[in-house]
Amino acid sequence: MYRILRTAAAAAGVATVSLTAATAAFAQMTMPEACKSDSSASGMMQMPGGGMGQMAEHQKAMMEGMRETEPAMMQGMMAKDPDVAFVCGMIAHHTAAINMSEVELTYGDDQEAKLMAEKIIAAQKKEIEEMTDWVKEHAK
Repeated sequence: MYRILRTAAAAAGVATVSLTAATAAFAQMTMPEACKSDSSASGMMQMPGGGMGQMAEHQKAMMEGMRETEPAMMQGMMAKDPDVAFVCGMIAHHTAAINMSEVELTYGDDQEAKLMAEKIIAAQKKEIEEMTDWVKEHAK
């Protein structure tokens, strides 16, 4: 993944130093232990049993939601204008959050988690509208 991002950054004329700093910052991000799995211990997510076939339905749905938005996120971040790149990448990022929240509403049992998902969906949809309007006004 790092090589892909580094290659994309070089192609876009982005300084590799910035990408390295971002990668280092991500590596230092602290996740609660309960959020870590054996397959993510190396820092690279690996599919159980080598593919999605061994995943639970909610895991498959989460992965599909992320897979759907990743190309748009990468494409958006390649805009030449840094402000446009940020906002376009965030539109796709927020869409991924909505997808994950919808999976929670479908498969989750905990009412507090479902309430969080509903709040996320409402907030992210509003922000997507705002960002989409901004892009229409500012992208050249």
